[in-house]
Amino acid sequence: MKLTRLFLVALSVSLFVSCSNDDDNNDPKGAYDNGFFILNEGNSGGGSVSFASDDLANFTSDVYKTANPTDVAGVYLQNIFFDGDKAYIIAGGSNVINVVNRYTFKLVAKVETGLINPRYGVVKDGKAYVTNANTYSYINPATGDTDDYIAVIDLATNKVESKIELGATANRILLENGKLYITEPYSSDKLLVVNPATKALETPVNLGYGADTMEVKDGILYILRKPNGERSEILKVKLSDKGTSKIVFPESLDGASNLDIYNDKIYYTVNKSVYAITTTATAASTAAIFTAAISAKGSIYGFAVNNDKIFVADGGDFGSNSKAYIYNLSGSLQKELTVGVGPNGFYFND
Repeated sequence: MKLTRLFLVALSVSLFVSCSNDDDNNDPKGAYDNGFFILNEGNSGGGSVSFASDDLANFTSDVYKTANPTDVAGVYLQNIFFDGDKAYIIAGGSNVINVVNRYTFKLVAKVETGLINPRYGVVKDGKAYVTNANTYSYINPATGDTDDYIAVIDLATNKVESKIELGATANRILLENGKLYITEPYSSDKLLVVNPATKALETPVNLGYGADTMEVKDGILYILRKPNGERSEILKVKLSDKGTSKIVFPESLDGASNLDIYNDKIYYTVNKSVYAITTTATAASTAAIFTAAISAKGSIYGFAVNNDKIFVADGGDFGSNSKAYIYNLSGSLQKELTVGVGPNGFYFND
């Protein structure tokens, strides 16, 4: 009888500890766990970062200022990328990357040297690879359009340890199967390919001008191209052999942008409307899922599809706070949020 009682007591204690540990594992890691950030590019007065919980019940308009009241995020916020419990916020106009805890948004460090007009970043094996536009000018792309580089940052020290000179222009960057893929829509007609292990450029892929947003699905790189004076199109690059194919859009879809892939569908936008086709489609869809509630002076500036929702940000007038909208996959509006100036991207912190 005593052994039985002791056994029951021990079993009860074991179950209590087990349940307690399970509860601990499900606890949020900070105020900004289980939600998404909206990066507000801002203007010469600075940018900001907003946050909404996954259930859309909680919202903070400026988490950076809330967590770091004595610091500023910088001018022209461009991109956020993650590594472990850190988030890296690129302030292109300030030549700074703010390193914060991704769950509390408390500032950890700043990367302040070795950057010139930083744009987008990815992480591999403890290093960040960040494209830098250097002296490139969107007004006059003929000047300084071949001096862009990738800054290689040691994330243990938050210092730029080296540069990979590209001899071309660079903007967006994507990591897949150990290779870096880079597009730049205004002055480059190629997909740059870089081996970060050797810091060597491989043979580029000819795309034509206007290639910008891109995603990978099942070994194929999908790139949306919107050249001036030509039809928009989705380019498919088979990464195993660099073979290419394309879906050419009709004239009614000129100016298509903001490609994103969710499950087996490719989503894209034209003007203020959102469209989708399957990844195996051979033709573009001209039937919009919905037209977003974009302001008269605005456009779809930030876009993402995730967690069975479509996220749309109104670029607005770049002088005042703007809006972000969350729709379900059928196009029904779920939530409207007032965010900062020039919201340009959504980043998911799950």
